[in-house]
Amino acid sequence: MLVLGIESSCDDTCAAVVDGAGVVRSDVVIGQAATHAPWGGIVPELASRDHLANAGRAVERALAGAGVGLADVDAIAVTHRPGLVGALLVGVQIAKGLAWGATKPLVGVDHLVGHLLAVFLVRDTGSSSAPAPGFPFVGLLASGGHTGIYRVDAPRADAIVELGGTRDDAAGEAFDKVAKLLRLGYPGGPVIDRLARSGDARRFPFEVPMGDTATLEMSFSGLKTRVARHVRERAARLGDDVGQDEVVDLCASFQAAVTGVLARKLVRAAEREGVVDVVIGGGVAANTELRARVQAMCDERGLRAFVPPIVSCTDNAAMIAYVGALDLERGRTSGWDLVTSSATLLPRITRKGGGRR
Repeated sequence: MLVLGIESSCDDTCAAVVDGAGVVRSDVVIGQAATHAPWGGIVPELASRDHLANAGRAVERALAGAGVGLADVDAIAVTHRPGLVGALLVGVQIAKGLAWGATKPLVGVDHLVGHLLAVFLVRDTGSSSAPAPGFPFVGLLASGGHTGIYRVDAPRADAIVELGGTRDDAAGEAFDKVAKLLRLGYPGGPVIDRLARSGDARRFPFEVPMGDTATLEMSFSGLKTRVARHVRERAARLGDDVGQDEVVDLCASFQAAVTGVLARKLVRAAEREGVVDVVIGGGVAANTELRARVQAMCDERGLRAFVPPIVSCTDNAAMIAYVGALDLERGRTSGWDLVTSSATLLPRITRKGGGRR
């Protein structure tokens, strides 16, 4: 089985060809960082326009990279939720056109399910026997738009439940906002990760709201506000911007606070659920400190950590094609009335906003 996957939920235009065993035959990502960098964040309308310009090229490159034509694939899988609705609409309409023209089944995929199952992708055929998590496992999904901890009992959406999520900003969103405060450019996560390696994380011991509470819920907006207050008060007191030495220490302190919370809550969730296997996914899972913390904490507690390669953590169409292949094997396909949505199919138990629960 070969499935062509299309992903356009945010600012990366992606296409990939994956087989039923999860072997990635091709994986194309056309980024938009240069488009959004002047604005310090993603502009939805610009993202949609870039998807329109790039989608055809991404599909052509994916098919060519796999050495197949459209007639050779068995289905077209596409992200239809959650994400920026205009961006999703571009991918869905292109997938519908390709499926209609080639008389292929269409499979709509939830973006979050793709991230949680991306750990099963086989990107190096020479290591196809590499260990994979067993079911059930507990997964942390941390990205620019979503942050949550899930129990995954089987590789399908109706077997995934949220155990806890963020009440406000997603972890990746907090990274980008702090980077903007420190004038580090966009996207901010990779820059903070790089600078933090030479910084002193003990210099600014930021407290994270809900960081040490028993609940698996999280909150990152207050941490971002603490960094903003520090920058503002320093400017008022000294009359200048934050210097480079202080910037790297702020990056290290902020990153340590975020990754510490994510790793602790993930391990706590696994222990509560009586689950041995732990998985991370989403763009923030590319963060080197988070990857190291999760691995170290799991080693200490006798848990098995599965940390996918970075290319499987960030947005990609291979994970969408893989979930599409699994759905197709179960006989699940979508109709031509497939629509886009900013909301995930996965039930959410964490209510946004502050206040008592």
